[in-house]
Amino acid sequence: MATLPTVSFCGLRVSRLVIGANPFAGFSHQSSARDEAMKSWHTVERILETWDRAAKAGITAFVTNNTTPHVVAAVDSYLRDRGPMAWIAQVSDAASPGMEAAVDRCVGMGCAALFFHGGLVDGLYAHRDDATLERWVAHARRSGRPVGVAGHSPDLHDWVAAMGLADFHAVPFFDCGSLHAGEGDRFRLEDVPRAVDCIRRLRAPCMAYKILGAGRIDAAMGLAHAFQGIKPTDVVNLGMHRGDNDAMVEENADIVRRVLARQPSDG
Repeated sequence: MATLPTVSFCGLRVSRLVIGANPFAGFSHQSSARDEAMKSWHTVERILETWDRAAKAGITAFVTNNTTPHVVAAVDSYLRDRGPMAWIAQVSDAASPGMEAAVDRCVGMGCAALFFHGGLVDGLYAHRDDATLERWVAHARRSGRPVGVAGHSPDLHDWVAAMGLADFHAVPFFDCGSLHAGEGDRFRLEDVPRAVDCIRRLRAPCMAYKILGAGRIDAAMGLAHAFQGIKPTDVVNLGMHRGDNDAMVEENADIVRRVLARQPSDG
């Protein structure tokens, strides 16, 4: 079994590369046809196979949402069978009576850490609703898990950091919150340096995502740029669609190994 460099991420030992799940759920950020192709390809069995291959490639954690039925079924099966990777849950209340219930379900399934869905936190930030975010975080903290916050703009993360709420931040390289605002996908290269600056000034560990612009950027170039920009204590969350390239998981892990071999580690 291969290894990847790891960091202490809020007390968890996590590989610098973690595997995301937008392709599993059909969130391509490209087209509706692409969404359907991804979703139909990713059966529970193929998701489980992808996670098995990710673990063998040295990845120690995976991220998924808590709402897409076949993805949740795969998570439940993986954790019940004691798969070696840790689950970092992206939590939404879309399929629950409230956020507290959504958190409780993820904890009950066995998540190792959790963070609140960026589109939902975007909405709280738009109204400067400190009280609701504080309530969500306080409830999640009772689980003893690290609690993070996602959001699509650097200004949002500065707002969260000023409140001192999050153990970690999930920060996209592209401010694609336009989709959740009903304005469609928008990927602009000028967003990337702003996101990197945000990650570097946040004192808490960060999980960088959308580093390849949802498949718009070459993997080798994008991964090298991401790890050159983020802090040594940060990780990259990358979705991988083996329907495009069956060896994608192993190839991405190899790229990360080569990139990080040229950088110091925190041990």
